[in-house]
Amino acid sequence: MGPGGFYRPSNRSGAKLRLHMMCFGRLWDPVTKYEKSYRSDGSAPPPLPYEFISLAENAIEDAQLHMKLLPSMLPDICVANFYSYGDRLGLHQDCDEHVGGLDRGLPVVSVSIGESAEFLYGHTRDENKLEKVLLESGDVLIFGGKSRRIFHGVRRIIPPLDPTGVSQVIEETGLILGRLNLTLKQS
Repeated sequence: MGPGGFYRPSNRSGAKLRLHMMCFGRLWDPVTKYEKSYRSDGSAPPPLPYEFISLAENAIEDAQLHMKLLPSMLPDICVANFYSYGDRLGLHQDCDEHVGGLDRGLPVVSVSIGESAEFLYGHTRDENKLEKVLLESGDVLIFGGKSRRIFHGVRRIIPPLDPTGVSQVIEETGLILGRLNLTLKQS
């Protein structure tokens, strides 16, 4: 939290989103998109760690073994979203990137850490026609190629059924309960 760290972004109407966000590599914001280099607090995003870039490249290479037409991508931004219980992210498309990359279907790599999330996705905004999947800690989701512009969102964060050991993890790491999602893409 604080300058350069996680903050609660707003949408165009000024309402706060139900998550905390920060960026690495480049700045992206729900209102200004990629237009600004600095946040309202004057901070620039920290550099994109090599480990994040490597994670995305390796995940794409693994996926290409099963999907030959999935294009490669070199991420230059990571949007990190932190969800507490009760937080969510409404249906949206990741379509603020360069139109050439969108048309080529450059993939988005999403890494889940922490609590499970109910994730919705599909080619429509109609929630009754969307697919649903449970994303658990360690899951990597990639959407690219023909599916690059899917609608997707987080319906809810699911608390652990067995909290045994959770307090030990919190004590040892200093982390708080919730879900961290790292979204890596090429802007």
